[in-house]
Amino acid sequence: MRRGAAGLNPVQWLAVPMLMCIVAAILLAAPLRVFGFQAPEPMWAMVPAFAWGVIRPSVLAPFGLLILGLFFDGFWGGPIGLWALALLVVYAVVIALRNILSGQSRAMMLAWYAGCTALAMGVGYAFMIISELGRPSPLAMFWQFLITVALFPAADWLIERFEDSDVRFR
Repeated sequence: MRRGAAGLNPVQWLAVPMLMCIVAAILLAAPLRVFGFQAPEPMWAMVPAFAWGVIRPSVLAPFGLLILGLFFDGFWGGPIGLWALALLVVYAVVIALRNILSGQSRAMMLAWYAGCTALAMGVGYAFMIISELGRPSPLAMFWQFLITVALFPAADWLIERFEDSDVRFR
């Protein structure tokens, strides 16, 4: 028996990915060093920020991204609002481009995801310059960008799982 698309239960498509992002960030924040360098932390919340915008417009998603952004700001010790702003900007861009993104190939979706990740990193970079009156390391941001782009299969899975769940937004 073929299983259809999952329903849009807010717990399944909003709360579970949020918890998964938080748990993954906590688990992978272990102080491991390779050749004296600490591994860069991926921005786990980029997965739902991108996927939720592609799946459908929602009133709850921006609040979820705000919560995730504030969690990551506190967890990583960054300025309050840094990641919340970056995630909300990405979500707004994806919502605005939703009609263009629908039906694209995986390669194009990866390119859009990478572009949105670059946008989030750019917003974060500008926010850090303005709020801290200093410049973050471009090399560290580049590695964080690459690791975050490597999370695209998770965003693709989330989109595939829930994209056709609500026929009102096809």
